[in-house]
Amino acid sequence: MYISKSTAKRILKEAGASRVSDEALDSFYTAINKMAYSIAAKSVSFAKHAKRKTVEPSDVRLASP
Repeated sequence: MYISKSTAKRILKEAGASRVSDEALDSFYTAINKMAYSIAAKSVSFAKHAKRKTVEPSDVRLASP
């Protein structure tokens, strides 16, 4: 995947979780990777629509929820 499980766990910990179950980590890991891929694909689509090969910050902002 795109984001490692250790990074996903660190995000949960930084958000305030003192402990994270394996099942919760797996669910969060899957969800965050799907979201990351979706944002990346939309960003590329916006750049192509603008006839650019380079994805710019504005493309990512538009693709983000």
